[in-house]
Amino acid sequence: MKRKKTKTAKQRPARKKEAKTVTGRVLHDPIRDHLRPIFPLDLSKCRTVDALVRAMGETAFTGRQIGDAADVLETMARDEDCFVVLTLSGAMTVAKMGLIFCDLMESGIVNAIVSTGALMAHGLVEATGLSHFRYDPKMDDRELFHAGYNRVYDSLEPEVNLDHVEKVVESVLDDWDASETVCSWKLHRRIGEYLMRESPGRGILKTARECNVPVFVPAFTDSELGIDFALHKRTRLAEKRPVLRFDAYEDFEFFAETMMATKKMGIFTVGGGVPRNWSQQFGVFAELLARRGYEKMPLKRYHYGLRICPEPVHWGGLSGSTYREAVSWGKFVPEEEGGKFAEVFDDATVALPLVVGAVLERLRYFDHVPAKKSRP
Repeated sequence: MKRKKTKTAKQRPARKKEAKTVTGRVLHDPIRDHLRPIFPLDLSKCRTVDALVRAMGETAFTGRQIGDAADVLETMARDEDCFVVLTLSGAMTVAKMGLIFCDLMESGIVNAIVSTGALMAHGLVEATGLSHFRYDPKMDDRELFHAGYNRVYDSLEPEVNLDHVEKVVESVLDDWDASETVCSWKLHRRIGEYLMRESPGRGILKTARECNVPVFVPAFTDSELGIDFALHKRTRLAEKRPVLRFDAYEDFEFFAETMMATKKMGIFTVGGGVPRNWSQQFGVFAELLARRGYEKMPLKRYHYGLRICPEPVHWGGLSGSTYREAVSWGKFVPEEEGGKFAEVFDDATVALPLVVGAVLERLRYFDHVPAKKSRP
């Protein structure tokens, strides 16, 4: 008997054609399609924060987000035409992230800050040499109240710290000329000057004054410093002295004036809330000025955006909203027109040091920072 000849490769039907015939699919070659491969994270090759973050950027999930975020922040930092606004919410200074914000200002990356008032108050505690402390889950919150220990999740802010902050604010306001209106950026600048005279350590408001970075707190009354201002008003009334007037629109107008003068704008958001929205709504204000005929000007939108926030988008709140959504409001330049954005859904105490540390290494910032600045 003769054996039947087996079909050669040329005689067999091509798998590609077969797949198309049976399922309608055409299987592509990812290399020919220029898809970007991802790679295993090899810790043996990561000797610096930057090397680790670059390697994470070649992986997936939140690791990739952190790598992409560092790239966007570096782009903002290297763009000489870009004015970068840092927006802060959450207890970042109680969480000991304050010196990172100092680094961002001292390196020239950040040009203005918009923050919650609480974050600045707790930062003032740190800048004057006082400490925050670990919370022990065995502690009872009722007992903490009576002992004067204010809990912020897993940390404690002693009430005596806030009493000290009140004395600092009282000292600054006591010398304030009643004919001059108070607003948050002016008050923070004066506190920064006080710290330059009285405090040897580093701190957000001290560094902001040294670097000429304005610090805005839109919801000023929602803070320890806002309470201190209200108490100072009572003191002035009791002493029959002219009371000070606070005007939040002086903040609004100065921020708008500052942003009008920029060529490009970038925003670096930690958290969300009022600081993020207040900063982003400048684009809406500028568009309305032009549309209502008050100013002749082009659209003023943020070219770059980076945010670190665990808030998911599906709750519908501003803190979790994407930059693409903000494009519809006229707040950001669309990616199709050159906008560049990154979003990290993570705890800022994890993502922030990695992202900022990597970029500062790329800019060789630490090569020029004296060792004495490594601690407050």
